[in-house]
Amino acid sequence: LLLLVTALLLAGIFQPGPGFYAMVTILGLFTGFCVDRYWPARRDFGWANRVTLARGVLVIALVSLAPFLGDSMLIASSAGNSLWLYVSLCVIPLILDGVDGKVARATGTETGFGARFDMELDALFILGLCLAVAALERAGIWVLALGLMRYGFVIAGGIWPFINQPLPDSFRRKTVCVWQLVTLMVALLPVTPFALAFWSLVLALALLCYSFGTDLRWLYQANANKRRTP
Repeated sequence: LLLLVTALLLAGIFQPGPGFYAMVTILGLFTGFCVDRYWPARRDFGWANRVTLARGVLVIALVSLAPFLGDSMLIASSAGNSLWLYVSLCVIPLILDGVDGKVARATGTETGFGARFDMELDALFILGLCLAVAALERAGIWVLALGLMRYGFVIAGGIWPFINQPLPDSFRRKTVCVWQLVTLMVALLPVTPFALAFWSLVLALALLCYSFGTDLRWLYQANANKRRTP
């Protein structure tokens, strides 16, 4: 219900096409299916996961709107305020990204499910911002690599099982994730020069490649050490 209300409010402001409603429906149903499938039955969902779910509502709505920004009234010079509104709304999930973790630690309800739920929402949010940047022609189609790299990592795990090993917590990984989000939001702002948007996104992609490369190297070495251990 909250997703429906959010989608209708955004549709009233940005006036997207029917594809927006299709994307909201698909992403909403898929998220609901995954939550129902992987959360243990007869166990309280927890306030931290509720915060993540509320963030997910806004993320799904904003991601669904992203591909259609270039076709909406935002492309008109008199509609810059709407783009400012879109970026402002994107800041809310970014802030809530730090809230759910604090709630989980404060209530002693940290779970692997909650961490994975939070991470997958981050990945979807980044992909949505990449689609928005591409739709508004603030960067070329290459910018989608920022959002697709996480999913490429998951696919690679199906080919090379050692990639599926758990990774240790990393401040570097979290910093790169936040840097991507902030850089993509700044690139969407009407006042951001094209050159600044372009080179900051290039830097974000380079940092992301470095981060994934570091994790892959760690996973490969951990797997090699495990094989050598009798």
